[in-house]
Amino acid sequence: MLISLSEAADFLSKCGDALIITHQSPDGDCIGAGFALKDMLEAMGKRGRVVCSDEFPKKFEFLTNVGCGEDFEPEAVIAVDIADAQLMGSLKEQYGERVQLCIDHHVSNTGYAERTLLNAEASAACEIIYELAREMGTELNEHMAACIYTGIATDTGCFKYSCTTVRAHIIAAEIMESFSINFALINRNMFDVKSIGRIKVESAVLELMESYFGGKFTMICITSDIMEKMGVESSELEGCASLPLQVEGVEVGVFLKESEPEAYKISMRSANDVNVSEICRILGGGGHAKAAGCMLRGSLSDVKRKLVEAVGKALGE
Repeated sequence: MLISLSEAADFLSKCGDALIITHQSPDGDCIGAGFALKDMLEAMGKRGRVVCSDEFPKKFEFLTNVGCGEDFEPEAVIAVDIADAQLMGSLKEQYGERVQLCIDHHVSNTGYAERTLLNAEASAACEIIYELAREMGTELNEHMAACIYTGIATDTGCFKYSCTTVRAHIIAAEIMESFSINFALINRNMFDVKSIGRIKVESAVLELMESYFGGKFTMICITSDIMEKMGVESSELEGCASLPLQVEGVEVGVFLKESEPEAYKISMRSANDVNVSEICRILGGGGHAKAAGCMLRGSLSDVKRKLVEAVGKALGE
């Protein structure tokens, strides 16, 4: 059931201690939204606990170092930035059917929760969290401000992606005006600082990149063997999804990462008019028109074949 901002605020004001679920392969938006919401609940005298099926990347320690919250039996279960229960990973079995509120900005949201606060026009889930705080009269602290700024900055690619809204700029400006967060350092750590392994991956892109349909579709496949050889952890590859689009003339780019034997996380990006959310929906995933993803299982050759067929159809090839 879709609900309004005021209805979501009413639910949060009345709910008890809450478990906050973030999606697998966590990024800045789900981490920022999860921990900012935890702060909001604690400001109301409730307990909050942020959980994820995967570890939070080290570069987000400045947000997560407050602690995820004590363990308790939750009275409410809330999902943030999760369009489909499948994206909960190993937490789906326990909590997939218990989500009472989902706060999301993906047009592909499947409506798995009892209540869904969905704003598909928002650039990030953190944008919605900010509006919720204003609706509830919750005063932001420095940590909440850093969480929300980080979520918006990462999901907009430091405000350069087409999903960037006027509201995203305004919220960022209001945060920068009211709080002393080091936004320059946040952006440097999010977008400029990279591990040696990540730099090796990027330097090897030309050798790893595959091109199809006259250069309209490019794909980079990173297997477990490649990650081991380069000494890079899976979490260090966040943000690599945009690399295939850096080639001139590319319409659709795919970054394929092996997450477990014969299981591949697909990140798909569109440069112009191709709706990659629709492609990923057909493949069992979803997302935004220009940034979407899915999980495919099978041999690498079979997974690549499915991707080439699906993207080729979307390109009219």
